[in-house]
Amino acid sequence: MSNVPRYRFVCTLTFGDIYGQIIVWLIVLFLSLATALALMGSSRPIYALVCVGLILVLSLPFLLFAFVTTLINHIEFSELDAANAKDGQKLPFSNQQMSSQTVS
Repeated sequence: MSNVPRYRFVCTLTFGDIYGQIIVWLIVLFLSLATALALMGSSRPIYALVCVGLILVLSLPFLLFAFVTTLINHIEFSELDAANAKDGQKLPFSNQQMSSQTVS
């Protein structure tokens, strides 16, 4: 049973990886609000609410798919060798430990 390999889970996602997606989401929100304000002055303000809901409902699945795909693509599993497996038990989810192993 001691021959079972150990794995380290590392997430390499940074803010720069999702920065563009956040900008797109903010643009969608501001367009939705601008549309609502433009339609609010009309004789039927219910169109403003319908338009905002339609924009958000249609854009949200695409933006969530892009974010989740980016997140999954930045998850790494690396196998630990026997010497490093004992050290890996202390901090199994640490990026610092992995970087210190590559330096030394």
